Order: sequence, then structure tokens, then C-alpha cells
Amino acid sequence: MKNNKYSDLVEILKNKTIIEKANGIDITIKQIPDLDEDGVMDPRVYKILTEPEVKKDKEKDNFVFNGYQVGEIRQSMGWDNKDITTREIGTEYRTIKGENGDIPIRIYTPLENEGKVPCVIFFHGGGFVGGTLDVVENPCKAIADKANAVVISVDYRLAPENPFPKGVIDCFDAVKYAYNNSGKLNIYKEKICVSGDSAGGNFAAVCSLKDRNEKTNMIKYQALIYPVVILTNNKGEEYNWQISQYNIKNNDEIIKKAVLELRDDSMVEDLYTEGKNIYISPLLEKDFSNLPKTLVINAEYDFLRVQGEVYVKKLIDAGVDARNIRYNGIDHAFIDKCGIYPQAEDCFNEIAKDIRAL
Repeated sequence: MKNNKYSDLVEILKNKTIIEKANGIDITIKQIPDLDEDGVMDPRVYKILTEPEVKKDKEKDNFVFNGYQVGEIRQSMGWDNKDITTREIGTEYRTIKGENGDIPIRIYTPLENEGKVPCVIFFHGGGFVGGTLDVVENPCKAIADKANAVVISVDYRLAPENPFPKGVIDCFDAVKYAYNNSGKLNIYKEKICVSGDSAGGNFAAVCSLKDRNEKTNMIKYQALIYPVVILTNNKGEEYNWQISQYNIKNNDEIIKKAVLELRDDSMVEDLYTEGKNIYISPLLEKDFSNLPKTLVINAEYDFLRVQGEVYVKKLIDAGVDARNIRYNGIDHAFIDKCGIYPQAEDCFNEIAKDIRAL
């Protein structure tokens, strides 16, 4: 199948799915839209991974902490992406008060609304040490547009300057801010959702656990995008990662490099924290009951995929309304390629579909 027009690829992804059982659950597999092969890399991902990146001229960040080139690591994160919204989305920069001080946020609002809408509090990725609101601005605007929701993007404190639990506290403070200011934000207090990618997915999952454990009952839905749910060598019996769990039929060297990129989490443990606490490694939680409706989205060639699927199984086994989508042929951090990878837009479509159905 050959069809390279971006909008056509997005349309194909809506229906090019199969159901596959893996890690004890039924997974919705979204196949590569313009290929009928499996076990291979999406051509757009292959192109980016094999072509040299053109570096922009910018002043080098020389911040070093405990031997880690944190400044360079931060500068290497993110990707130039595109605005895929179909209507005007207002953007407001605001600072809110939190337990640890001021928290900058950005609020994205569909401007044509007259009544109340749902709210999504979004936490960006970046390995707990990096990431910016700029990288996820277009993804947040897309969710606001497609879900007809207010999206609040949170500039939480980063490690190593602010290790655990400061980032978690900032994120939960942002949820409380939305809940307590629903009138001013023109949102439904009973339709508050959390979402995030990678480390941000961890914060979303942790906020849902805190919300249940502290009986604040603010969060009604969570969309976890390739989340980090375990940060410790004590992985538990259910989580047993193996490279054999990945279907690799071609591009072996490139795919294995992409998969293994996040296998070593020693930097995160050194700079953020070691992960035996459930608010660091939510997969270690013993009781998954009474958590909100959940969508977990994973990339086929992502080290985090297996732990994400185990997390969904634990939710389902505990009676939570949870489902898992796996996008074939792509790697970690794919929503950074908003408007470039059709899978990113389809991901936002799936999240929006759930939010509209609340």
C-alpha cells in the first residue's frame, strides 16, 4: 500500500487495527498506515533515525551535575513539530501558587465555546530532568481542539535541582488548582483528566494514585502516553523485560538501538530518585482498584512498552475500565513529532474520543 499524503495516513490509522493478546491483555494494534508488513520500522521513523539531524546554532548549556551533562541532555530533547488544530485555540500564560512556590502553566482554550468543557492537565516528558512546555504546545493545542477541552500544561520543577517529590507535588497542585477554580476556568469539575508522555505519563499515573489514596476524587480519566511506571531494579514478578518480546524482522540494528535507548535508567535514579516508592514507580502499587478510566498508549519499539502493558493488565485485573493501544513501527517520544507522524495525531484522536464520552 502506498499513500504518502499525511491527512490520508491519519484517516487510514482510524481503522487499520487488529486486536492482539500480549502480556495477558487484549491490545489494540495500530498498524503502519502505508505498509502491510509487520516487524519493520515506520518509514517516517526510519528516515529520521537514519538521516543526520541538522543542529541549530545555539549557545551550549554547560550545566553539569554529579558528572552528568544535564544541560546538553536538556538541549537534545524535543523536536520541531506542527500546529494541527482546525480552529483557534487561545493560549494564556499564568502562574499558580503551589506547596513549593510558583508554578508556571499554559492554558489552551477552544475560543468558540460558550458553556463549560472538560479539562485536561498535561505533564510533558523529559526523563524527569528536561522537557519544556514549548515541545508539547502543539500536542496540547491538538487535544484541546479535538476533545473540545481546556488543556493546562504544567511547567513542573525538574531534577536534579528539584528531585522527587517536588515535581510530583507541582503536578498534583496543578490538578487541585483546576478543581478548585473550575468556575473561573469554565470547566466541569466532574470532568477533570490527567495526561502526559513518558515521565509526564508517570506524573499522571502518580496523580491518579494520590487522588484515590487521599480521597480527593478529582480525576475522572487518565491518558498515559508511553509512561514510565517502574524506576527500580526490583521490577516484581509480573514485569520481566526481554528483547524477544519485540517483533523485529528488518532494520534489526536500528530497531534494537531505538528499543534499548531507555533501558538504562541509572541517570534518572541518580538525578531524580531511586524508585521503590509507589509515587515514583506506580507499578509497585498493590491495589489498583478505584482508579479512573484509563488509556495507555505505547510505541511498538519503545523500551517502556512492556511495563506499560503490564500496568494496563493490573488495572484491568482490579476492575478498572482500561485499554491499551500500541502503534506499530514507531519509537519513543513520537508525540514530539506532532504533524509529522500520523500516529501522533491518531493518538490525540483516541484521547479526545474518550474525553468527549465522559
